[in-house]
Parts: sequence; structure tokens; C-alpha cells
Amino acid sequence: MEEKLMSKKKPSFPINDRFNRYLAKYNRNTKIPVFYDDLLRFSGSIVVYDQHDEDTFWVRCYYSDADRTEIDYSLKKVYTILHSDGGDESLEFLNVDAIDYCTFGNSKPFRIKIRNILNDSFIYFYVKKADASRLYGLELEHLLSPHRINFLVYKDTLIEEHIVGIPGDVFIEDHLPVCDLRAQTQIAKQFVKFNERCTVRLLGDMRSYNYVVIPTHDFDHVEYQIRAIDFDQQCYEGKLKVYRPQFFKENFTMVQLVAEKLENSSIEQYRKEERSLLAKRMINTKSRYKELIRCMINDHVSSRENVLELRNQLYDFTNDMKFKRASTMGQILRTALDFVKRNYENVNMQRMLD
Repeated sequence: MEEKLMSKKKPSFPINDRFNRYLAKYNRNTKIPVFYDDLLRFSGSIVVYDQHDEDTFWVRCYYSDADRTEIDYSLKKVYTILHSDGGDESLEFLNVDAIDYCTFGNSKPFRIKIRNILNDSFIYFYVKKADASRLYGLELEHLLSPHRINFLVYKDTLIEEHIVGIPGDVFIEDHLPVCDLRAQTQIAKQFVKFNERCTVRLLGDMRSYNYVVIPTHDFDHVEYQIRAIDFDQQCYEGKLKVYRPQFFKENFTMVQLVAEKLENSSIEQYRKEERSLLAKRMINTKSRYKELIRCMINDHVSSRENVLELRNQLYDFTNDMKFKRASTMGQILRTALDFVKRNYENVNMQRMLD
């Protein structure tokens, strides 16, 4: 029988005053003209199907004429705040093409499609309920991953940019089988690095539909990166396996690919590379990183039972007694990241002495 990794439903955690001050300091906390609850006033909806006529678990929302006028203006304004200076000059050239609501998952987000009527280019962003653990996940992604991320929060509403890429489940089914051997080896390498990054920073639930694969065309080949798109499970669950993408059945094909294409020595090399990069990013963003971790240490984004379970499993995994003394998820995360940083600095110091 398959081991059950996830809890039934993760609760939403409020943003405390200290974290709010942090978000304001780094221009994340900005007044916006629309709230998540405003978008819930839709009067009707239809199912959105994909190109294969399968249900996407999104519905397209319709509003009364009075509500639609106000909501359209507010969403266009949000777009300019998120991607520009918040001015009104471009509003007349923008159109809200679609407001979609997701009926699947924890956060139940709205996906907004904004189109420039002058050239028909369009972009998406999301409106979600603000949740402290998700916001910690977004900030950690911004500071410690290879990728930057743009988001805004105001009171209980989160505005999050769309992350472009091929959904992992779609890539595994439709694209991976036609990749050449070199590409498959590179994808296996990236999955090892992604797996390590999620484990160290305690980002959970990276099933294949919660990350994207991003192909980048170089002059003589295509490079691939794997990037998380869902940060709802930052430091919540108690099982260590939840933070290791390799243990989800949805990623079995990726795990097989790693076993087929990479030697154990290469796997360890790529894990070490990723830990070193994480340590360097911690050092390079030292002040902001420390502020964020202090916020998290003094916050509660999980249950007492989950904290006890995770700290014990991490102690068994690392033999680091500091895990035993952790009383919040923030302390557990700091201990995990300090463990990586300390090992990197020790190796560097030894190399200098040699």
C-alpha cells in the first residue's frame, strides 16, 4: 500500500505584524484596489477545457454588468502596480480577457488574463488568499533559488505573477519521451538539483503538477530548468518525505530517468553543487535572509505535532542536535539552512588552509 504523505487540508495562517513590516520594507506590501473576496461575487461560470477537451478544474467566471465594470478597472490597475509604476496612462489599452477560478487544491486562486489591445500580447497573474506560509515560501524562492519572483500582498489578498513553463505532468507525458539522450541526461541532472533544493529549504508537495519545466534555447542545444510554482506547503507537514519530490508517485518517471542516466557519483556531485549555491545565496543576501528567518522563527505556520515529527526525522537524518531543540518550523528551517551553510564554509576554509 502506498504511504500517505500529505495531510487532508492545510489551514491558512495569518500574517503577523512583524512579517507585515518585513513585507512593507521590501516593497511587497502595497495597497491594491481589489480583494480576493470581491472576485467571489461572480454570478455564473462555465468549465474551462484544455486542447484535448478534458476538464482543467478551472471555471470561467461571469459578473453582473455593474460588478464587471468595477472589477475590470481594479484588475487592470493591479496589473500596472505589479508590472509597472501603477500609473493610469496604459489602462485604456488593457483589457481583462478572462477571470478563471480554480476549483481544485488548497488556495482556490483566481487566474486573470490581461491583454494589450494594441498588439494582442497577454499576460496572466493570480489573485489568492494571503497565507503566511505561502508568503514565506515565495520569499525563500526569491532569495535562495536561481529565480526571482514578483508578488504583492495587501491585508488578506495576495497578487502573484504567473510563472511561465511547461507543467511537469504535461512535460513528463508529452515532451520527455521525444527528448534526445543528451536532453534526458540534462533533465535528470536538473531534477536532482531541484529535489535537493526543495529538501534543504523545506518546500513540500512538489508533485509533477506543482512545478514547471522551462526549456531555454541556446545556440546549439536546448537547456532545461525545473522551477516550483506552488508554495502552499512551505514548512507545514511533519514528514520529511513530503519535502523530497523523489517520493511522490507523480515523479516516478523522473526518478527512473535519474537512475538510468546518472551514476551515483554524478548525483552526489549535483547535490553538492546545489547545496553550495544555496549557501552562496544565503551569504549574498545575508541581511534580508536573516530578517526573513527571524520573522519565521517567531511565527507559527504549522501544528505542534508536525514540528515535533519533522525535527525528530531531521535529527535522525543529520544527527544534528540543534534540530532536537527547535520549537517552531522557522527554527527547524534555520537549522537546516545553517547546516548547509556551515558545511560550505568549513570546506572553503579547509581549501584555503591547504
